[in-house]
Amino acid sequence: MSKRQIRVGMIGYKFMGKAHSHAYRDVPFFFDGGGVPAMQAICGRDEAGVKAAARKFGWASYETDWRKLIERDDIDLIDIGAPNNAHAEIAISAARAGKHILCEKPLAMSVEEARRMLEAVNEAGVVHMICHNYRFVPAIQYAKKLIDAGKLGGIYHIRANYLQDWIIDPNFPLVWRLKKEVCGSGALGDLAAHSIDLARYLVGEFKEVNGMLETFVKERPIGEMSGGLSASATGTGGALGTVDVDDASIFMARFESGAVGVFEATRFAGGNRNGNRFEINGTKGSIRWDMEQMNTLHYYSADDEAGQQGFRAINCQEEVHPFAGAYWPPAHIIGYEHTFINLFAELMDGIANGINPAPNFEDGLRNQMVLEAVQRSAEAGRWVSVTEVG
Repeated sequence: MSKRQIRVGMIGYKFMGKAHSHAYRDVPFFFDGGGVPAMQAICGRDEAGVKAAARKFGWASYETDWRKLIERDDIDLIDIGAPNNAHAEIAISAARAGKHILCEKPLAMSVEEARRMLEAVNEAGVVHMICHNYRFVPAIQYAKKLIDAGKLGGIYHIRANYLQDWIIDPNFPLVWRLKKEVCGSGALGDLAAHSIDLARYLVGEFKEVNGMLETFVKERPIGEMSGGLSASATGTGGALGTVDVDDASIFMARFESGAVGVFEATRFAGGNRNGNRFEINGTKGSIRWDMEQMNTLHYYSADDEAGQQGFRAINCQEEVHPFAGAYWPPAHIIGYEHTFINLFAELMDGIANGINPAPNFEDGLRNQMVLEAVQRSAEAGRWVSVTEVG
């Protein structure tokens, strides 16, 4: 079967740019689908930086203006890894130019922006995805299979937390992720967005939320990201800037199904480098998952014989587990980078076959509605229906 070449233009070249570049390079190595990525051009504002990234990551060319990237007729897919406040303008422009789109999360700065983005891709008829890569952990995919097969019965609870500690030092610089005008929200949009997407994927749609947001460090030295989650101060004379996003987000939720949930996201949980975790409890069983042990799914079945009940650890690295068969023999562990490879393989096949995989901009909009409902709830001090912000 002939394979279709998908020519990629990617915007952004630091943390996510590195992860995405690696995935594009490895998709054809592990997957035999109908679409093959061609790393055509990478884009960034700093010419020296983006030129070096193009050379290191294996891109054929580079641009310093995303508009020129979109105008190129040798680009099929635009990958948006720019800060959150640029997502809507780039995505809408790309859709109007007939380009397929992959966008980093959260999709937008607001529900209104997310809705315009969804309308643009639907009108253009292009394939679109949002990069919630944790859906593509084999253990998460297997959890979905267990739930859909009724192994947990009716769902009662989900409790999820996403804990990091990379800004706990009050002298950590005021980077773009701490500026509302650039990112929209703090731990809520950066971390809880992932928990919300996984909850929607596994449990169903949110009905209403009741939340609180807290900012612990109000001012920080002026600075900028320098790669990964590190940063450097750039101000002079000890100049400080105001932190106007949340450091921590906590909210309760009710789901359309009748399930309830508790969610916590913070970047002030010392000792937690990337503590993305959840537990789901149902009438017939429970599951637990922790990103720091991403290949293990803990499963409890109430149907087990008395005296043998308890959580069992399933290493989701056998061929029966989704995506795992593309890699190594059983228990030869895969890692964080493979979540992107799995997602990108779905995207390549979607473009090649004219099918829109999930999660897509529809999911991005629904996630954005939950994020905005939490923000309104924290401001008003009451329960807020998700439909209230829609």
